[in-house]
Amino acid sequence: MARDSGSGSLGTLVAGAVIGAAGLAWWLLSEAERRQQRSRQERNLRLSRLSGPDDGALDLQHDGLRPGREIELQDKVQQLNQAIDDVRRQLEGLTPQN
Repeated sequence: MARDSGSGSLGTLVAGAVIGAAGLAWWLLSEAERRQQRSRQERNLRLSRLSGPDDGALDLQHDGLRPGREIELQDKVQQLNQAIDDVRRQLEGLTPQN
């Protein structure tokens, strides 16, 4: 009977160590994610300060893109869609027809 309680204590100890290690790993990952997010926010803030109000950056006062920047963005999207279509056609040409 003393042997069973020893096995139970060892099992409890191992389970506690596993749970503790998992908790520590989760905490370390969440801290790393917080630091990374904070770094991204600081970098974005610095970039927004460096980019003046006249360089086509986001217009924060109007909650949207400036008209010139919006047209430029639409053109880029259209170019990307055309490139995607071209690649799709090329891939379709490479696949064997059964």
